[in-house]
Amino acid sequence: MIEPRPLPARLHWQEAEIVAIASVTPRVKSVRFRVGFADAFRPGQHVDVRLTAPDGYQAQRSYSIASAPDASGTIELMIEGLDAGEVSGFFTEVAEIGDRIELRGPIGGSFVWEPRDGGPLLLVAGGSGVVPLLAMLRHRAAAAPGVPATLVYSARTRGEVIARDELAERAHREAGFSLILTLTREPGGRRIDRAMLALALERLGTPAHAFVCGSNPFVGAVSDLLLDVGLPPGIIRTERFGG
Repeated sequence: MIEPRPLPARLHWQEAEIVAIASVTPRVKSVRFRVGFADAFRPGQHVDVRLTAPDGYQAQRSYSIASAPDASGTIELMIEGLDAGEVSGFFTEVAEIGDRIELRGPIGGSFVWEPRDGGPLLLVAGGSGVVPLLAMLRHRAAAAPGVPATLVYSARTRGEVIARDELAERAHREAGFSLILTLTREPGGRRIDRAMLALALERLGTPAHAFVCGSNPFVGAVSDLLLDVGLPPGIIRTERFGG
């Protein structure tokens, strides 16, 4: 009989302790966990989270890691509260510091960036899709500040911009980083379009890597625009969520 292969360590569930909770926007909470694999992930990866009710019912969701590897023994998730969201509702309304939660990961191998991959980097995000790109920007600033990077970020309103102050400060003080922010539901705002991406490329130069993250319709539309402005399909990597 052939013995089944053991699961990789990253696919085993393990307990993580919540060590910090903070509001990021009215709908998004930062939740920081102390977990064994905290120093063994790559920016862009995600984790699975599993909650188990007293009656045994389980709910599971995936969340991108927002933090960069920093030897702190912790990871940060940014969790958006969704209407009727079983897992997100727990974290935005119920969770407390000291709670122990099941996580597994890190997961994902194509939507990742490390300093050895070089640049320039073009990052395009819609809504909470900025989270894995934020991890890349944080790691870049700490480990490879010479790599040029531009983030094109679409949110509905200023109040919904995740890490708004941090991104503005990075754009101000990091010579190699440029931010293009568009607010679709505020006066003068518009969706990401060809002209906006052309401006990003004018600032950045020819990217070595382009990462796009957001809802399915957002990623599809932006990917088509990137091809339209001349990016080769081989450098475009995408991460999608929702319907």
